Amino acid sequence: MLGYIHSRESFGTLDGPGLRYVLFMQGCPMRCQYCHNPDTWRKGGTAIGIDEILTEYRRNRAFYKNGGITVSGGEPLLQLSFVTELFTRAREEKIHTCLDTSGLPFPLTLTQDERKSWESLMAVTDLIMLDIKHIDREKHRTLTGHDNASVLAFAAFTGSYGVPLWIRHVVVPGVTDDPEDLRALGRYLATLPNVKALDVLPYH
Repeated sequence: MLGYIHSRESFGTLDGPGLRYVLFMQGCPMRCQYCHNPDTWRKGGTAIGIDEILTEYRRNRAFYKNGGITVSGGEPLLQLSFVTELFTRAREEKIHTCLDTSGLPFPLTLTQDERKSWESLMAVTDLIMLDIKHIDREKHRTLTGHDNASVLAFAAFTGSYGVPLWIRHVVVPGVTDDPEDLRALGRYLATLPNVKALDVLPYH
C-alpha cells in the first residue's frame, strides 16, 4: 500500500512525545487563513511505501526509544486506509503511534463498513493530537472554509474508544483569542473524557 506525502522529518520534537519520525501527508480539505504550509493543500505528493517508512525508522530506532511515529499533514485522515495499515504494522513492532489531525474528514453519519474502518484506526492509535481551529461553528467556517461539526464529532468518537487526546489550538490575535470563545472551548473540552493535554500555540 502506498501513501502520498508532502515531506518527512527524521527527528521531530513538536509532534508528540519524545523524538519522532514524522510524515506530513499530502492533501488537505481546509483552507485555513493562517496556514503556514499551503503547498500541502493539493493532492498528489511523493508516493511512499510502509516498508520504506519502517526501514527508515529502524535505522534510527535507538533515538526514538521515548518517541515513535507521527502522521501529520496536510490531513492524514484523507488517507485513512494507509494510516491504519502503517499504524497496524508499527504496533506489531511496539512503535508508539500518533495521529495529528483536524478531524474534518470524519463522516457525520457512518455506515457499518465506515464505522469498522474508523474503529480499526482507533485500535492501533496510541495518541491523537486534534487541532480545533475554532469552537464557534460559523467563525470556524470563515476561518477554514468548513464548519466544525465533523471535528467535534471526531473528538467525541475518540472518547468512545478511550484514545488519549491532545488538543491543539492556535491563538491568532483578533481571530481565535476572544475570551468568550475560549471559555466555550474550555467548557466543551471538559465534556471529553480522554483529553490529556491542551497545547495553546502562538500564531507566527
